[in-house]
Amino acid sequence: MSHTGTPPTTADSALATAAIESLEIELSLLWRRGRAMGLTLARSVHPDLEPSAYGLLSVLVHQGGMRLTELARSIGVGKPSVSRQISFLEGLGLVQKVHDPLDGRAQLINLTPEGLAKMQAVNAGRQAAFHRMLSHWDTGDLATLAALIGKLNAAGLDGGTLDDAATDGDSPNSPGSRS
Repeated sequence: MSHTGTPPTTADSALATAAIESLEIELSLLWRRGRAMGLTLARSVHPDLEPSAYGLLSVLVHQGGMRLTELARSIGVGKPSVSRQISFLEGLGLVQKVHDPLDGRAQLINLTPEGLAKMQAVNAGRQAAFHRMLSHWDTGDLATLAALIGKLNAAGLDGGTLDDAATDGDSPNSPGSRS
């Protein structure tokens, strides 16, 4: 793609299309592997834990206690779904609800000491695995990859999500798609 302010050429457009298609293939593979890893991580916390509930625990580890509405917003899921999962996590003894000191009517969701200990152990194992997997990478490449993934994540926050593809006629199930 041209960065000189001139209109892109047909060759630039073809290169951009090929690059986006390649990125989509690689990200799809990464997401499939990520889902498999999520299941493994979730089950290492508790045998009945689903990856989506593990995601809630992960948010609480990294961001601390928060209200149900904030937790739902942070992962982009509705309150009823998060509420059911929090009830399940409470039953497992991994989270607890406490009164919000800033608003006595509200409750904060926090990890229990047991939940925090399990998540710290799982995170330590996951981080060790990433260090082993990426130890041979150049530090600059790692920093570039992290920055580019951050940029991609931020682009999703701007409202441009892959869900938009379904309404644009580019969904995997729409006529003319590559799937």
